[in-house]
Amino acid sequence: MKTFFLLCGILLLFGEVWSEVEPPQGPEETSSSVGSSRKRDGDEPEESTKDGSNQRKSAEGLLEEIVLEESEQKKSERVEFEALSDELHFMRSAIKIVKAPDLSQDKESRKMSEMLNELLDSHERMIQKIESEIEEINRISPEDAGETARVLSPEELEAQETYDRAMVVLNRTKVDKLQGHKLMVEAAGKGHPLARSHVAWAQLLGHPVHMDTEAAKKTFLELAESGLPDAQMGLGFMYSTGIGFNVSQAKALVYYTMAALGDNSWAQMALGYRYWSGVGVPNSCETALDFYRKVATKVANQVTFSGGAAVHRIRLLDEVENSGPSSGILDNDLIDYYQLLADKGDVQAQVGLGQLHYQGGRGIPLDHQKALQYFSQAANAGNAVAMAFLGKIYLEGSDNIKADNETALKYFKKAADLGNPVGQSGLGIMYLHGKGVPKDTVKALKYFTQAADQGWVDGQLQLGNMYFSGIGVKRDFKLANKYFNLASQSGHVLAFYNLGQMHAVGLGMMRSCPTAVELFKNVAERGKWAERLMSAHQDYRSYRFEEAFMQYTLMSELGYEVAQSNAAFLLDRGEINLFKNREEELIRALQFWGRAAAQGYSAAQVKLGDYHYYGLGTNVDFETAASHYRMASEQQHNAQAMFNLGYMHEQGLGMKKDIHLAKRCYDLAAETSADAKVPVTLALMKLQMLFKMESLRESPFSVLLDLDENIASNWDLYLITVLTVVLGAALYFRRPPAPGAVNHNPPPAPVPVVPAAAEEAPLIDRPATNNMNENHQPQQREQREDAPQ
Repeated sequence: MKTFFLLCGILLLFGEVWSEVEPPQGPEETSSSVGSSRKRDGDEPEESTKDGSNQRKSAEGLLEEIVLEESEQKKSERVEFEALSDELHFMRSAIKIVKAPDLSQDKESRKMSEMLNELLDSHERMIQKIESEIEEINRISPEDAGETARVLSPEELEAQETYDRAMVVLNRTKVDKLQGHKLMVEAAGKGHPLARSHVAWAQLLGHPVHMDTEAAKKTFLELAESGLPDAQMGLGFMYSTGIGFNVSQAKALVYYTMAALGDNSWAQMALGYRYWSGVGVPNSCETALDFYRKVATKVANQVTFSGGAAVHRIRLLDEVENSGPSSGILDNDLIDYYQLLADKGDVQAQVGLGQLHYQGGRGIPLDHQKALQYFSQAANAGNAVAMAFLGKIYLEGSDNIKADNETALKYFKKAADLGNPVGQSGLGIMYLHGKGVPKDTVKALKYFTQAADQGWVDGQLQLGNMYFSGIGVKRDFKLANKYFNLASQSGHVLAFYNLGQMHAVGLGMMRSCPTAVELFKNVAERGKWAERLMSAHQDYRSYRFEEAFMQYTLMSELGYEVAQSNAAFLLDRGEINLFKNREEELIRALQFWGRAAAQGYSAAQVKLGDYHYYGLGTNVDFETAASHYRMASEQQHNAQAMFNLGYMHEQGLGMKKDIHLAKRCYDLAAETSADAKVPVTLALMKLQMLFKMESLRESPFSVLLDLDENIASNWDLYLITVLTVVLGAALYFRRPPAPGAVNHNPPPAPVPVVPAAAEEAPLIDRPATNNMNENHQPQQREQREDAPQ
């Protein structure tokens, strides 16, 4: 604003000075100008009465005359004249408009407030657009609307009823997959298209039935011609992975696109991942954002009050390297032990088992009935956490538990009175939505604040929602962003979704498409289909490697990093018999390792280096291997990558040989991981020997190292051989003598020991000496006769 006033003042001064300065004149114009000046002198009193604005106008008129004369003389410079005339018009308009600034009438603050109001209005319109998108997703899909619009035949009605019963079984909290599949097969036999597609997917993935790729291929081809999105997704998956067809990424992209247009969530995730990582298509963050946002909105809309089932992601490579079952899966013996403690009245065991059965995960399926049982036992003992979770169960309801707001309110109040944050947030939700109590946003805000101050994720999330939507409080996007970030640190899926919406639009922060894509991708990967990760791990533990590989491959197409690394692990171990030869398996494994490494998995980055180092699935390339090791060591601080880099520096493979850098890499590996200390110690011993040999080459004794080239290149093998011989000789000469061997140095004859009591006894009581000698002399003679002469 100050700059604007300063510019206006300069223009005013420029106009006044310009009016006082006479323009240059030619010889013919001099006389006329003199006459005009005399005339002006004669009219001086009259001119003095005019204001400064007339003087500025006359000056501007003179300027225009000068410009016109120059334009007549130089018609070839028309462009410069237009630019100059525009500039002069701007100057003229500025001189006319600008007045002395009046700070008492400053309107800048009013303009700023109007600008902020317009920005808030645009944000409000964006929020309304997001809410409308959610409402559209909740509506009936076009396919269902088309099916309900037309009259179904009795056979179709029967097939639809069977399909609906199958979906009810599969959507239960405690799923019975075999029963659901049996009903799906029955509905497929009656011609239901979605049931046929479901059965085809089960045959393709080998879960929960045996694999039958040809039958699945035939079904997908028939259904894809009728435009079924699920079948188009199946064909896209088969073309992309080369299972049932030759690999064709172009055809896979076509089928994925058609299925995504038909609102297939798997196809939308597959396309979102491809556009985000550039697999077969150019990188496009905005396109990936559109696809992931649609799927994330569906997943967020299906999230229940409990937060949904927990999905534990297990990496097979880490499980094998840790030499034992995964720490994320609870052993059956451990579960039995907790159950024994719970049956004996251990409150903590009861609460822990109740939470496991309520949220699932770690190898335990969802079972709200068992969760209710354990929580009731702990609540009767006065545990506040169990009371709060009982309130959550009764508030939401389940398959066998009817929702009851009064009972939920009772348990929430008991827990809240004991200061439990879960109970406080539960009361806040009931007051916010008016469930069982009158709607009261003030009380809801109070209870949410109390829960959030204790670090409870639900309280943080609901506070963020209130500030985001302006419910009961003044809308504040910065506070909403703060509470959403706090809730996301605990892994709440709705916090990730809300943060994704804010980053995608730029509410309360700078817009960031990559951040929004990562957040929406995280939400999309929490969908119900993530349960296939656990079923694939169960197949792997049951030695059904091909079935596990097929499910991991499907999830890797959807962008799951853990599925990509697990599929590569199965191919790397050679446990899959679906492909032609070992070379093809290694090429596919290299591809999966690369995708997993691109998503930040350090072990996959090390594997990429190993494949290029040894030439597995590709040519030997030490430089590329070193680059992968360097990325894993610098970005993920992987100890194995640091050790490998040290070895390559030591040997000069793919980089300049440097013993000092090798030692530095070895030391970093030992500092990063305790498991690396033993191999690092051995490597440093070898490195010290190499250093001594290098120093020996510079000494007068270097002639000792001028040996045969074969010996010099394989010195470590010869050294090991010499040490082995020395160790064997030492063991040979230290062995005990064999039994029966002649001893040339016999031990001396034993001397009879006279008891101390006999020495002290009187001579009368002592035994006769002759008798003792007679008893011992024969033995002495025998020993002398046996002794060598």
